[in-house]
Amino acid sequence: MAEAHQAVAFQFTVTPEGLDFQLSREAVRHLYLATVHSWKKRLVRTKNSFLSGVYPASPSSWMVALVATAGSCYCHVDPSLGLIARIQSCLPHGQALSPRARAVVSTVVFSTGAWLAAVLLFRRLLRLLLSYHGWMFEPHGHMSRSTRLWMALMKLMSIRKPLLYSFQSSLPKLPVPPVKATVARYLESVRPLLDDDKYREMAALAKDFQENTAPRLQRYLRLKSWWTTNYVSDWWEEYIYLRGRSPLMVNSNYYAMDFLYVTPSPIQAARAANTVHSILLYRRRLDRGEIPPMMALGVVPMCSYQSERMFNTTRIPGKETDTLLHLADSKHLAVYHKGRYYKVWLYYGGQLLPPADLEMQFQRILEDPSPPQPGEERLAALTAGERVPWAEARARFFSRGPNKVALDAIERAAFFLALDEDEHGQEPERPGCMDAYAKSLLHGRCYDRWFDKSFTLVVYKNGKVGANAEHSWADAPIVGHLWEFMLATDKFQLGYTEGGHCKGDPRWQLAPPQRLQWDIPPEGVAAIEASLRVARALAEDVDFCCFPFSTFGKGLIKRCRTSPDAFIQIALQLAHFRDKGSFCLTYEASMTRLFREGRTETVRSCTAEATAFVRCMAEPRGTRSERQRLFKVQVWAQFGLSLGSVWGAGLGCRFRVSVWGVSSGCR
Repeated sequence: MAEAHQAVAFQFTVTPEGLDFQLSREAVRHLYLATVHSWKKRLVRTKNSFLSGVYPASPSSWMVALVATAGSCYCHVDPSLGLIARIQSCLPHGQALSPRARAVVSTVVFSTGAWLAAVLLFRRLLRLLLSYHGWMFEPHGHMSRSTRLWMALMKLMSIRKPLLYSFQSSLPKLPVPPVKATVARYLESVRPLLDDDKYREMAALAKDFQENTAPRLQRYLRLKSWWTTNYVSDWWEEYIYLRGRSPLMVNSNYYAMDFLYVTPSPIQAARAANTVHSILLYRRRLDRGEIPPMMALGVVPMCSYQSERMFNTTRIPGKETDTLLHLADSKHLAVYHKGRYYKVWLYYGGQLLPPADLEMQFQRILEDPSPPQPGEERLAALTAGERVPWAEARARFFSRGPNKVALDAIERAAFFLALDEDEHGQEPERPGCMDAYAKSLLHGRCYDRWFDKSFTLVVYKNGKVGANAEHSWADAPIVGHLWEFMLATDKFQLGYTEGGHCKGDPRWQLAPPQRLQWDIPPEGVAAIEASLRVARALAEDVDFCCFPFSTFGKGLIKRCRTSPDAFIQIALQLAHFRDKGSFCLTYEASMTRLFREGRTETVRSCTAEATAFVRCMAEPRGTRSERQRLFKVQVWAQFGLSLGSVWGAGLGCRFRVSVWGVSSGCR
């Protein structure tokens, strides 16, 4: 307990002689360093906000403008055409400002105004350039003169190294597609699924919607698009995700796997320490804006808005709708092991804990022999069950006392870490191991993952890792960027000793992880068990077959001058038809991050071209040449669908569905 007492800055006791006050200098020092670290973080964020706000200009360009203006005035050349003199005449006269001082101030004011005007002009030009979409429709290997000119201008405008959010305010808004085009594309998407009679009935309903209901709703939609940065993303987040009352587990959350054939360290605590430290390094770069934005073709930026809530974020249950709790910063980690919850501090003296210190802390948790408290072991089943019972239990049993303090420690953590008791991974000699690995990451035991956190990092007993991510705050590519950074940093930058431990020496004076305390009444335990029954029924209903496919990959598909995405989509259509003997409405997600705050859009890959190819494949008398021809037609149609999902019907592409579209035409 000596280390724990050192963490207390001061303590006082009442004695017969009076008040006995004791001050810990070491604790005060750490409080001072933590305060300095917090203010440094705020200053960095303020600086990055300014740099992103004036991009593609820079503060040095303001100095250039100021020096150039002052030099011109010194040479008796007025670049302001009289504006400097007019500004000078408006300044107060008196002893406070001499004529020379007024001349300097007026020069600075004019230079700053001219520089800001140039910044606004360049940002407007950048937005116009980003609104160009012709590059997406260029034939492979050929580029038009207009696209070459556009790329040259984009490279010139982006000559400065951008920060993560440098392009945010310059990204174009998502256009609102016309209702007529939406209805026409909807009918086109359902035509392969309906016979003639049902299609005529659907066409009549669509026409009635287009003529009577849609015009008024479309006006509201356009009005919203004028005063919001993205007219659909907030509705998408709320109605597709946050208002869902079914379990997040399996239905919404997704997972990420480790290296299949490489395990950097078989020691659980060491692998957990390196992965956690790598993730925190990514968070630090994210806070500082040092991660460059994703760029298509190296010149077209994608929206980085979704990255803002990657850390320090939790989905809070509600009776009608959930909410997202996001904190600007969090200095601790929530850890689960063998039914017990811990709070692990990530900083010491204002500095991020190195991997050796984290390994020591995680090893202390693994060696802790204490049993779970009543109701503690299966507590996370509440996050795996339906949302309304969880919201009611949270308000009833976790809104006060030690339960609220412990729950806050989990919900306000940077992210959640589960030190799993099982061993998983790819083992060629063990059939079905990948199925068990995937199911473990997807739902685990239904009570050992905190499904409400932005993501749960899972570290298995044999050193394998994985993640389970909540979907409402962002889409899978955002977590994918983090995951790639973590795997590369863990393996190639941090590394391990020959014995598999983290490099460096731990500081044994660190206070041990804090065990979270719970006081869950019998009624709360009953609510936990009820949610667990629902979650287990859902998990047992999942049949999962996961295996590595090494026969060929996207390289071979591309050498055949075919889109890998289109290849997979037509393969799914063919497999489904051979299995079921019919087609179904197919949803493929495609991101719209080329627009500000864009998320995903719907691609309907079950097209007339796809069904024609599948029927030809099913026809015994179909010829090879005819199948090849139909396959090429389908591939180009699928390519057009993907482009349409990105750019929208307002720009002349296919299958961008209006929010007000016919209900079965939207997700």
